[in-house]
Amino acid sequence: MVSVKYVDVFLAILAHIWLRNRQPISLRRSIVPMGLIPCMLAYCSDDPGVSVLNLYLIFVLTLLTSILTYRISPFHPLAQYPGPLLCKISKLWTAYIAYRGKLHHYHRMLHFQYGPIVRVGPNELSICDKDFISHILGPTGLPKGPLWDGRSFSSTTDKNNDNKLISMKNPVRHAQLRKPWNQAFKGTPLKTYEETLINEVNQFIGLLENTYQTSPDRKGRINLTQWISYLSFDFMGTIAFGDSFNLLRDGDKDGIFKNMENGLFWPSILQHVPWLTRIMHATPFAGGSIKQFAAFAMQQAQRRLAQDVQKHDFFYFMLNALESDSRNDLIPFIFNNSVLAIVAGSDTTATALCNIIYYLLRYPSYFKRLRQEIDEVFSFLDCAPVNISQLPDLKLLNAIINETLRLQPPLPNSLQRASELGSQGNMYGKTFIPGGTAVIIPPYTLHRHPSYFSPRPDEYWPDRWLIENDPTIILDLGAFIPFSYGPANCAGKPLAMQELRYITAVLVRQFDITFDPAFQPESWEDALVDRFVIAKGPLPVVITPRSS
Repeated sequence: MVSVKYVDVFLAILAHIWLRNRQPISLRRSIVPMGLIPCMLAYCSDDPGVSVLNLYLIFVLTLLTSILTYRISPFHPLAQYPGPLLCKISKLWTAYIAYRGKLHHYHRMLHFQYGPIVRVGPNELSICDKDFISHILGPTGLPKGPLWDGRSFSSTTDKNNDNKLISMKNPVRHAQLRKPWNQAFKGTPLKTYEETLINEVNQFIGLLENTYQTSPDRKGRINLTQWISYLSFDFMGTIAFGDSFNLLRDGDKDGIFKNMENGLFWPSILQHVPWLTRIMHATPFAGGSIKQFAAFAMQQAQRRLAQDVQKHDFFYFMLNALESDSRNDLIPFIFNNSVLAIVAGSDTTATALCNIIYYLLRYPSYFKRLRQEIDEVFSFLDCAPVNISQLPDLKLLNAIINETLRLQPPLPNSLQRASELGSQGNMYGKTFIPGGTAVIIPPYTLHRHPSYFSPRPDEYWPDRWLIENDPTIILDLGAFIPFSYGPANCAGKPLAMQELRYITAVLVRQFDITFDPAFQPESWEDALVDRFVIAKGPLPVVITPRSS
């Protein structure tokens, strides 16, 4: 008679095959059924030397051994691709690197060591090759991968998942959800937001002026990171919900902004192990910041729905473009788009603006040149107002913005797509990507690759965008994707560029700005951490009236 222990081992191997083919993220659908196997075997066995505990240990050890052996074996579909052993074994290692906040640096180091295609997970590749961008991210590319299951501010079992644009994998439904966003960021809507931007920036300038007007030495000392973050947050509140959040005026007295920043911490880690996301959402004391920010977003959604729908804000244009079959229950639609608008619309822009000012202060010759360019178009002596429509023509301004986005893309690493589990895979040139494989396109690594940006790929050098017909300079725009690429790229790019140009131009034109003497400039880049979007440290500056 076959020993029950051998049956236990055999069933554990079958369980691995089932897990490999299904890859469930639901603990209830995976651990619970497998947990019953040792119990049933112990119940059916008449061997007094066999206990449930023994069978559990045998089952778990066999299952883990089978999984690990397969992942590092030559029989794994990704065995041909190089990468660290720890990455091949488990995504828990990647989650640990993400916890430290430097995953984009780690992946860049891996590409430097292993080449353009690196295995960064048991079933995941990172590809630093611009020829793959359109294949992976483009209109005929792959749907969103499993990372997006872990980037949720609400439960992954939420009935509103069909309204989550950011994590939608179905290309048809994604196109339906994306259509209102496309309509809300062009033509008339963009012109409407322009007026709001000018009003918000005028308030911002007045508050900055007050910092040095009320100072005994006529020098304003501020944390520019906080001020710019509050400006972006207030602006998004006004254009999305019709009313400013008033953080610039009142500060973050209710902890709204703090909850948003803290709420990004766990999704940036758990996105690599999505099954843990469900545990966090189901645990009452876990993820408090996420839940509080989600409650705030729901409050804003309900408030906006109760307002006059003729108010020409972001959701006015969104709702006008909404498909008729999505109008039955507007709360889920507005809630999910509220979260996306607040995070993507404010935090990423604030990060880019802070980086722009940081580099201008670190390299003051560019600050001086940019001021001269702005003065030539909008005379400071004549108090000529800055005209937003003319800013796209300012070559140095746009070069400075592009160079900043090249060095510090707001979404530095995790642009992930994946073919369907069980699909046959895809052939791209001479490279075969097996079915069920997740693929990451890393903007941070691409933007610093000498094959695409040379010379001095790691240095701040905006002139690379201005010099023409020089064979020694490589500037490959096909590898420049700070706003992602394809149908799931950043819908708000036109508005973001409008903000970056206008706020940068006004600050450089209006004020003299220097680092606070106690600040160590080299610490700024060290403090930038990857929390899906880039989180930033303080940027203490001294601000004074323009001297000439």
